[in-house]
Amino acid sequence: MASSGYSDLGEVTSEIKASERRTAVAIADLEWREMEGDDCEFHYGEGPNEAQDSDFPIEERSRLQEMLFLLGLETYQTQKLSLQDALQISSDSMKNWAPQTPKDLPWNFLRKLQALNAEARNTTMVLDLPLDTRPVEKESQMEEEIIYWDTAEDISADIYSFSELPTPDTPLNPLDLLCALLLSSDSFLQQEIVSKMSLCQFALPLILPDPENHYHTFLLWAMRGTVRTWGSQPPRVVGSFREDSMVLSRAPAFAFVRMEVSSNSKSQLLNDVLSPSHRQQDCFWHRDLNLGTNPREIADGLVEISWFLPSGREDLDIFPEPMAFLNLRGDIGSHWLQFKLLTEISSAIFILTDNISKKEYKLLSSMKGSATKYYFILSPYRGKRNTNLRFLNRLIPVLKMDHSHVLVKVSSTDSVGFVRRVRAIVAHVTRSPCRRVSVEDMANAARKLGLKVDEDCEECQRAKDRMERITRKIKDLDAYRRDELRLQGDLWRKAAQVEKELCQIQWASDPPEKYRAELRHRLLELRMQQNDHGPSWGVQEFISGISSPSLGEKQYFLKWMEWGLARVAQPRPRPSPEMIFTLRPKPCGAVDFSEPFWPEPLGVEHFLREMGQFYEAESCLVEAGKLPAGQRRFAHFPGLALELLLKGLPLELIDGNTLSPPLRWVTGLLKELHVRLERRSRLVVLSALGTPGTGKSTLLNSMFGLRFVTGRGRGPRGAFMQLIKVAESFSQDLGCDHILVIDSGGVITGVRTEAGERFEREASLATLIMGLSNVTVVSLAETRNIPPAILHAFLRLEKTGHMPNYQFVYQNLHDVSALGSKPRERRQLLDQPSDVGRATVQMEKQGDGIQTLADLAFWDPEKQHIWHIPGLWHGVPPMAAVNLAYSEAIFELKRCLLENIRNGLSNQNKNIQQLIELVRRL
Repeated sequence: MASSGYSDLGEVTSEIKASERRTAVAIADLEWREMEGDDCEFHYGEGPNEAQDSDFPIEERSRLQEMLFLLGLETYQTQKLSLQDALQISSDSMKNWAPQTPKDLPWNFLRKLQALNAEARNTTMVLDLPLDTRPVEKESQMEEEIIYWDTAEDISADIYSFSELPTPDTPLNPLDLLCALLLSSDSFLQQEIVSKMSLCQFALPLILPDPENHYHTFLLWAMRGTVRTWGSQPPRVVGSFREDSMVLSRAPAFAFVRMEVSSNSKSQLLNDVLSPSHRQQDCFWHRDLNLGTNPREIADGLVEISWFLPSGREDLDIFPEPMAFLNLRGDIGSHWLQFKLLTEISSAIFILTDNISKKEYKLLSSMKGSATKYYFILSPYRGKRNTNLRFLNRLIPVLKMDHSHVLVKVSSTDSVGFVRRVRAIVAHVTRSPCRRVSVEDMANAARKLGLKVDEDCEECQRAKDRMERITRKIKDLDAYRRDELRLQGDLWRKAAQVEKELCQIQWASDPPEKYRAELRHRLLELRMQQNDHGPSWGVQEFISGISSPSLGEKQYFLKWMEWGLARVAQPRPRPSPEMIFTLRPKPCGAVDFSEPFWPEPLGVEHFLREMGQFYEAESCLVEAGKLPAGQRRFAHFPGLALELLLKGLPLELIDGNTLSPPLRWVTGLLKELHVRLERRSRLVVLSALGTPGTGKSTLLNSMFGLRFVTGRGRGPRGAFMQLIKVAESFSQDLGCDHILVIDSGGVITGVRTEAGERFEREASLATLIMGLSNVTVVSLAETRNIPPAILHAFLRLEKTGHMPNYQFVYQNLHDVSALGSKPRERRQLLDQPSDVGRATVQMEKQGDGIQTLADLAFWDPEKQHIWHIPGLWHGVPPMAAVNLAYSEAIFELKRCLLENIRNGLSNQNKNIQQLIELVRRL
């Protein structure tokens, strides 16, 4: 591999040009202020922080504001951009358009990142697009830009200020875009951005520079949601992996920094070290990538982090254990605080430079006594060779180095051999005693140095304290469920069974009134027993947490609870795919096909489920006249849960424990939603059905930015719903104000028809979900077998005439060429009969004439859609790159779904009142 060469030399040249440009801006600004006098609307240095900022150059503060204005983010400095702002559906959601102005770039980046697009960091803008491909909502912005430049020609200050900023001909550096967006986002959007970047295998921002206030932020909270899975060498158990938060997991850390000028690119070197021999992986943005040479305006001082994670396969893994790699953007002399932190958390630091000056020598000499190992990577033919040697000889005893700590890389150096040598150094350091640090440890060191840590705000810390009070009481998960979540035990299971029987006899031709009365009496007794209990201490604390008047504290609390409960459950090993559906033996030795073994972790949904049962029991008693409405204690619970749904938390629609929908609880939620949304209550229901492991949750998350739990055997067993807002400017065109998305989760396991009651329950729930839906996505694991419960639901819904628009999605194809399969080949996927299909049809008593979906009356091969989505990963996880074809395919699927909704191809859109009635009927 050829030397990447001159990136950092180019960076220094760009810095000089940028400095000259900012000087011109300052001079022009002074001239403008002299002309305008006291009437000038904007003066540098105004505001309450003028005194404390007076020591810093004026142009440093203006640089960030210029960038924010250019990107259209200046309005988000007081009211930060939220996750809900970023995820709402607009007309742009249906367009695969290229950004045309700098103001398009943040939104384009967010959309691509949401879809796990490997090209999300590309900030190229296209100016001369055909009019019919330009985003409609952006045309007014384009006109404003044209007007602005026309009028600016007479104002020298504006010409000087903006003529050198990035334009479609000179796009801005992607790191500037990232920093500007993070500085404009609230804590929860920052966390979402970092989590998606992690999935895309991008290096993550660890220290966010603020060039205006010079108050850099360590992004501990933003990193909290980063969870990764990796193997070990040698693997202890076949199929076993460790899954952990990257904030808490400890690993050796290696930092790469630049001192003054370096002819070698440290970012490219880092990528080479992290990449397998057969594939280059660009975790860190560098000069050889598109736009990599563009000057950085606000990103200098940024510290990024990425990890190497082993797969457990010796033939693939570069290192046998996890390792962290850090990258400081800019010169260490200009960012001494960040460099000081790196010296305190790293096992080794690689310093890339051409020259060691007297200034840098003094700075490095102050590192005397550090436990960190130091390595120099020099390009002496471009520097002052003798001067370097003199300073190196002085530094060797101070930094406890020897001559093996000095590496030379010039244009003629064998790049492959050089990378192999750097890897050998890293491996050698880890084999000897060295510090292992987590991101939390890094944050503690940052606090001591005076860096701001985003997690230290009062709201976040109060929420964390409440979470710890709850989780501290959890010693044994089963005992906690039994003692603290009392309404979810036998009482709820028995009540769910009675309600199911009541529902069945309701549709009987001649229902026995005596038996119905007996069932109602039994249900009332069970509900009275539930109502005799009060919320336990842990549930009361949870309710207090989500009742906080501070919206921010409420959101922090829910996130803390998710992580805290996950840590409590972590001692259980993560099940391998073979474990998940191990059949549970009956006491007599027979095998029970009705209950697959799936250890459900304790989560936030269990506390909300408990609240739902209190509401259900109380509502049942009020309906029966056993409790006056004025004595209700839990009538406000649906309102509390609704606040969480509106802020993006998935709520349980079907209880994963009993596989039953809590009807009164769900109805109460929808009634609250109707009241809250007022005039904007038109809904479209979009559902995804499939067995665990078919990628349906990842598909929904990538298309719409949702938060459904992914990973077979990891998530809860119930079905969940989440709400997406449609932008007001687009709601009339789309025909709805919100989209309610339902993920079937673990409700459908694909058990055989002989499994009896379990199969009947799954088929009923699949019918319920599809019956509520305008659009249904069926996620398939095998081309020839549709899960029998889903086929059963199709047969039932065909009788009622309520058939949603449906799309069949087959994921994880080994043959990427199947993406373009012909219509005849697509039909064959669903035309071949199977034993499961025959058995399902026989249960519905349709006869032997119908064996597949193609035999049903509604089936039209010309109008149906079968999608082949390529696998998400290109290579072997956890270091595999994301597959660009996956992102492109799910965008096309999303566009098709929204087009069907807009064109009315789905069932008639509902308002919330109609949905409530439909829930009751189904």
